[in-house]
Amino acid sequence: MDILGDPLPDRYGRTPATAPDPRAAPPRPLPQPRERPQPYEGPRSYDGAWRFTVPVHESSVPRARRAVRDLVGRRGAPVVGELMDGLLLVLSELVTNAVRHAALLSAEIGVEISLDAGRIRLGVEDGHPYRPAALAAVPGHDHTGGRGLLLVKAVVAEAGGSCETERTAFGGKVVRVALPLPPLPPSVPPAR
Repeated sequence: MDILGDPLPDRYGRTPATAPDPRAAPPRPLPQPRERPQPYEGPRSYDGAWRFTVPVHESSVPRARRAVRDLVGRRGAPVVGELMDGLLLVLSELVTNAVRHAALLSAEIGVEISLDAGRIRLGVEDGHPYRPAALAAVPGHDHTGGRGLLLVKAVVAEAGGSCETERTAFGGKVVRVALPLPPLPPSVPPAR
C-alpha cells in the first residue's frame, strides 16, 4: 500500500529524499544574473578590400570620390557625417596631387580602400618616385599649392588616424591613410 503525502521525518528531523511525483509541475529554474552582451568580434558584413584605377586626369578626382562613396555606402559601413566628409577630402587631395605631380610618370592612379571592424584604410598610388613634401606657408609669399598635404595631415590627426608613404615595387609610391571607425552598439550584432 502506497501512502501519499509528505514523508515522515527521521529521528533527526530530516525528511528523506523521494522520487519526484511525475504528475507535479517541473520546478522553475532559479533566475540567473543578466550578462551584459559582449561586443561582436567576428567579421562584419562590410569587411573587405577593393582596388580600382583612374586615369591621370582632372576628371578622376570626382570619379574617385563617387566610387569610394558608393562602395562604402553599398557595404553598409559606419562611415557617415564628418568621417565620410574627411575621408572624401583626403581622397580628393591625394588624387589631385597624383594628377598634378605624377602625370609624366603615371598613366593611371591606383585607389585602394579596405574596411574592417576597427578602421577604414585608403591608399592612393602613382608612379612618381618622390615622397610628397608638405610646404609650410611662408609669410609674404603667395603659394598656390602645397597646403593640400597639410590639410590631409590635419584631418587625419583630428580623426585619430595615421598617414604614411611607402615606395612601391615599380618605383612609385603609395600614400596610405587609416581612419578609425566608430564602434557598433554592442546590443545590435551586424547582419551576416
